[in-house]
Amino acid sequence: MHRSAPRLARILACAAVPVMLVVAGCSSSSDSDSKKDSGSDSSSATSQGGQKPAAVEPAKYAKLPEPCKAISAKTIANLVPKTKTKSGTAGKSSDTTSRGSCSWNGLDDNGIKGSQYRWLDVSFLRYESEQSLGVSGKKRAEDNYAKEVTNAQATEGAKKLRTSPASGVGEAATAVGYELTKTGEDFTYATIVTRVDNVVITLTYNGTGYAGAKSPSSSELMEGAVAAAKEAVTSVGTANK
Repeated sequence: MHRSAPRLARILACAAVPVMLVVAGCSSSSDSDSKKDSGSDSSSATSQGGQKPAAVEPAKYAKLPEPCKAISAKTIANLVPKTKTKSGTAGKSSDTTSRGSCSWNGLDDNGIKGSQYRWLDVSFLRYESEQSLGVSGKKRAEDNYAKEVTNAQATEGAKKLRTSPASGVGEAATAVGYELTKTGEDFTYATIVTRVDNVVITLTYNGTGYAGAKSPSSSELMEGAVAAAKEAVTSVGTANK
């Protein structure tokens, strides 16, 4: 059947519409997929190019001993005669898994023969591994061990300062000895700073003689400090069994 030219043109135009929509739809989907693929590639590249902190080993020791039980009663009685508080005086701590301390003191009064005063204290610092920084608890303890030694050496008013390695105490240990005048009396000090993996221990033993009594020698106090420090080191391992 013969159709006029205008009518034929209208039919062809309507028939072409679905084709155009399909083409447009495919084109849009193709562009979208292309963008998604491009974004995925970029994200993957960023993920692969970025560097994560190296994994570090967990801290060896997860807790600390009770500071006032870290040194035996026998050793306390020997080093601090006439101990005022035999069970020790614990220092305040907001986190007993990371820090703790205890001290003992006593005055052995011998009347006209003079008196002997002794003070002993021990402190513990435990360091956790920092995964976000890639630093182990052991490395943090090593760094702070050095700082504690420096602090002991920098005691204000210290005289006749002596520093030497303390063998047989923990994994690393330094002995710091000096004299200090307090309340008109000359005190002798012996400090041991030691480290056992991720724990740093600082122990100080000091004393003086009153009313004409002879003051303790530096070697006597250092010997006592080393003995007590060894017990403190052992207590860390015991607390983590």
